[in-house]
Amino acid sequence: MLPEVIASFIVGIFLFLYAIFGAIDFGASFWSMFYLRRHTDAGVIANRFLSPTWEVTNTFLVLLVVSFVSFYPKAAFTLGTVLLVPVSIVLILISLRSAFMVFAYSVQSYQQTLRIISGIAGFFIPILLISALPVTQGPFIAIRQGVETLLTAKWLTSISTYYYMLFGLTSELFLSSLFLADYAREAGKEETYRIYRRNARIVGPATLVSAILVLLVLEPESKWFLDNLKEQVEWFILSILFYLVGYSALWWPDAKNDSIGKPRVAVLLIVVQYIIASYAYAAAHMPYIVYPYMTITTGFTGEVTFRPLFWVYVVGLAILVPGFYLFWRLFLKDRRYLRQED
Repeated sequence: MLPEVIASFIVGIFLFLYAIFGAIDFGASFWSMFYLRRHTDAGVIANRFLSPTWEVTNTFLVLLVVSFVSFYPKAAFTLGTVLLVPVSIVLILISLRSAFMVFAYSVQSYQQTLRIISGIAGFFIPILLISALPVTQGPFIAIRQGVETLLTAKWLTSISTYYYMLFGLTSELFLSSLFLADYAREAGKEETYRIYRRNARIVGPATLVSAILVLLVLEPESKWFLDNLKEQVEWFILSILFYLVGYSALWWPDAKNDSIGKPRVAVLLIVVQYIIASYAYAAAHMPYIVYPYMTITTGFTGEVTFRPLFWVYVVGLAILVPGFYLFWRLFLKDRRYLRQED
């Protein structure tokens, strides 16, 4: 396998992991704010999940950025130039959110402010991040004085951009609702489980519809991408099947808890659905990173540099993975933490 393909696979894994964990993390922030006054337990469960996990989400962001810059420095420069404004806004929001996460927990009087700031950031960050995807398809970039430039007016007035944003928002709320439903059940909060199960039932179909709309309203300049997507139709059909089965798990009887719904099964199947859909999307986008100016070959760092970088990531992940597993056992499975007094 070519080094640039292996590198793209590594970056793709980090991108997917950050997308899933980020969606759950930012979505939990939004629900924590949403239920600040509406339902105490639902907000508390979301906040309890956020307390230890936001640092892990930022770890995946660092892995993604470092891997992309090290493997594809030329492509990183192009995207950094084109997406300077939206990425800068995202970084400001992440920094502001992280600052409140660090300090507000030690000052009880700022708890409400923390949840509001975190919720607002959790609402806007995924929207801004996913708005970069239509830019990589080419219709919003022009060469001016030898430099790739974002056609800001066209980008901000394109219906395609806003359907991508809608998909990012609904995905965030859907994945976080599913996860928090399972988290609430694990914590023994059956009423809170029913609230998040209801949210997932409402947002789930909106996520599927918005994903379809994204493909239906692509810019004319993205015809190359649409043609490639048609070649991946089998994967998208398989993805929809996993979605339907996963969504239906919210109605499966659960004799163990004497209630309706198996949220853990739903979470796992929906994540598999996103894996399949993401693979099909990435395969259709290959070999371009930014169409038509940058491919995985032209943006690649070079085979000599790739080899030591590859082994650094192998060793680094060998160290991090056990840490992630321990974190999962301590904060997401330990009933003493999950069922602590509110």
